[in-house]
Amino acid sequence: MKRGLLILLVLIAGVGICIPVLKSEKLMTWSQGRSVVSSQGGIVAAEQPLASQAGASILAQGGSAADAAIAASATMGLMQPMMNGMGGDLFAIESDAKSGKVSGLNASGWAPEELTPAYLQSKGLKRIPGTGILSVTVPGCVMGWWELHQKFGKLPWKDLFKPAIYYASHGFPIAQWNSMYWPAYANVLDAEAKRVYLPGGDAPKLGQVFRNPEYAKALELVAEQGERAFYEGSIAQAIVKTSQELGGVIQPKDLSEYKAEWVTPIDTDYRGWKVFEIPPNSQGVATLEMLNIMEQFPLSTYGPESAERYHVEMQAQQLAYADLHRYVGDPRFVKVPVSGMISTQYAKSRAGLIQLDKAECNFQPGTPPGTDPNLTNDTPHPGKDTSYLTAVDRDGNIVSLIQSLAGAFGSGVAVRGYGFILQNRATGFTLKPGSPDVLAPHKRPFHTIIPAFMEHGNIHIGFGIMRGGNQPLAQAQFVSDIVDYMMNIQQALEAPRFNKFGRGGCSYLIESRVPEQTLVGLSQLGYGLRVVGPFAEFVGGGQAVLHNSATGVNNGASDPRKDGEAIPEPSPRE
Repeated sequence: MKRGLLILLVLIAGVGICIPVLKSEKLMTWSQGRSVVSSQGGIVAAEQPLASQAGASILAQGGSAADAAIAASATMGLMQPMMNGMGGDLFAIESDAKSGKVSGLNASGWAPEELTPAYLQSKGLKRIPGTGILSVTVPGCVMGWWELHQKFGKLPWKDLFKPAIYYASHGFPIAQWNSMYWPAYANVLDAEAKRVYLPGGDAPKLGQVFRNPEYAKALELVAEQGERAFYEGSIAQAIVKTSQELGGVIQPKDLSEYKAEWVTPIDTDYRGWKVFEIPPNSQGVATLEMLNIMEQFPLSTYGPESAERYHVEMQAQQLAYADLHRYVGDPRFVKVPVSGMISTQYAKSRAGLIQLDKAECNFQPGTPPGTDPNLTNDTPHPGKDTSYLTAVDRDGNIVSLIQSLAGAFGSGVAVRGYGFILQNRATGFTLKPGSPDVLAPHKRPFHTIIPAFMEHGNIHIGFGIMRGGNQPLAQAQFVSDIVDYMMNIQQALEAPRFNKFGRGGCSYLIESRVPEQTLVGLSQLGYGLRVVGPFAEFVGGGQAVLHNSATGVNNGASDPRKDGEAIPEPSPRE
């Protein structure tokens, strides 16, 4: 018998079944539920396996990471209609392997020109409605696809929509998480949306095949005619007609004049790793400010699931979010002190407010360099329903992409004849004068959705974690898990997380896998904890891909808190 190996024959319940039990001096132990996916080809990680597969099939045809991301995104909009789709917005980060350049795409839509505070007040409204046609902003998703393909695509545009069109026409089985989301939020749907999304009057069940031929028609028009079909053609006309029928204010020029914007990502250095985010109007700046504050503490000397580590992160979040809600808006309309918010000196001053033996629950905004003293602290915090995906191709190009309708099923308004939902992103505005996010014509609202990217030496990672306002916190936790605790990308996605609930105080949701000793320690520091499930949707789910430019090997990971998978392209290419 081989040294260190004992074979024990166990007799179970008197039945003649012998089970070999192996014992080794170097027995492997695992601290993760899933394995990292590795491939020398490309990988797509999305929230729905069929969407990942759609993107991976594009890679197998010679498509770029951008091509694969567009195909997966179009498929996600069909398969997870309560979270995203053609009627929503999109942000993306692209890392180009050859040049090393990191680019950002802001495809968030703007407010219709006639949707103003005065107009809403004339209707007797004191705030922007949460649903309905007056909560709708111009969708940026399709323009985002177009821009991404124009700059980084390789395959013909129309080929990217074949998987989504096929599934829309022939149907697809409802996945597990979506079978729970669908009925939970269907109450916001208008009559037309109910006709499309509640076949037979009910939300589709787990495994039930759902078809949306009207969505297929919209995708076919976009595939054949490009983005103009959506912003000037028959789809644009249907959006305007839908708005008019419901008492909305969207006009043709609100759509035809819209453009997505290529932006320079903002970044910070976290212990030698460079972390990239999209600049405002998104909340990515909060991730970077959090990381800068966290860097002032020796987190690697704390345990990864220790009260000390979580306390620092919770306090860093409170500090960064106080600034986020004070200063962030559309930089075309308001001065946002981004460089000041993510400066090292400012982080040191903010970190100095943290007491290691006590939780502070009501930090006030700071005064970063470049602050506009006239701004008020009234940024809304809408949206929790999002789809994130990421793709890497065999050349090492990475796309990190996130899209959303804002709230679940967005405005609840379906575009007549085309079967997709319009977002309710106008809820990211306020009517309060002086706020960085006061509503204005063709202004972009505050956005919670943020794609991310990080790199160090030969390692390049596209990642994102969903769940509204929790995204900067969850991203900072992911980065710390990779950098401070040497986790792989799958372990970092699976690691226990927490989520702040409510705008004030120290109340947090925290997963039950966190050790009891840590929960007790946090409670003693002054936190109010609500323990949720071991893999709780409340803390968000994510995806990640990694490219090693030294070996050419790609890795993919998918969060068990969602339905998704990381899927490699199906076969090698010459």
